[in-house]
Amino acid sequence: MKNIKYLALATTLVSGLGIGTQGVYAAEGGPYDSKVNIEFAPSDEITPPGDPDNPDNPDGSGPVDPDQPGTEGPLSIDFASTFKFGKQNITSQDATYFAESQKFKDDSERPNYVQVTDNRGTESGWTLQVKQNGQLTSENDHELTGAAITVNNAAISTGSSSAKPSQVKSSFTLTPDEAVQVVGAQEGEGAGTYYYKFGDTEANNIDKSVELFVPGSTTKYAETYATSLTWTLSDIPGNDDSGNDDSGN
Repeated sequence: MKNIKYLALATTLVSGLGIGTQGVYAAEGGPYDSKVNIEFAPSDEITPPGDPDNPDNPDGSGPVDPDQPGTEGPLSIDFASTFKFGKQNITSQDATYFAESQKFKDDSERPNYVQVTDNRGTESGWTLQVKQNGQLTSENDHELTGAAITVNNAAISTGSSSAKPSQVKSSFTLTPDEAVQVVGAQEGEGAGTYYYKFGDTEANNIDKSVELFVPGSTTKYAETYATSLTWTLSDIPGNDDSGNDDSGN
């Protein structure tokens, strides 16, 4: 019981002191500035594939079965669609075939696209190139002579507040083993994640924007023909002499 009394007495004394001195120290203290800070560093994490039609608020479903994960590092290629032209009948006439649209895990469809991310924190610019690695060829080394891949209706979409790349090829035709620059971000542009998409869902052309022309004179065997495309993202800023046009949306 003694401990309890001492505690009550101490409390009473402190309270009494507060009351007794309140009128003497009524003046307010001067202002005091505290600090707030945060530091950002370049990110080496792999950026998952997003939605080219909804870059501001992707729903997380993502494209169906990417062939491989994106590249690592603060300047990265996160995803590139496979151009699938399907199974076609052999013909002796010139023919143009269109790549299927990009399927998403929620059974929706999107344009075929390439996704790149610049998380260096510098806005120092970059360049995206693509090269077709040889002509389409079958496993039996039969070449689809004269075949040509053309991309149309290409544009940039992004959810980033950084300026979009000012150099964007809206269409191009690939020549086997020759690289072509398709997007160029100059200094002050291109920070964040960008989608180089081929077609637009609202324009109803997502399955009509990547085409493969095959001459009728080309001998076609009942085989599967394939090639690959190498997309290269470099830290070289885009330049005004590239001949690209700004078709970003």
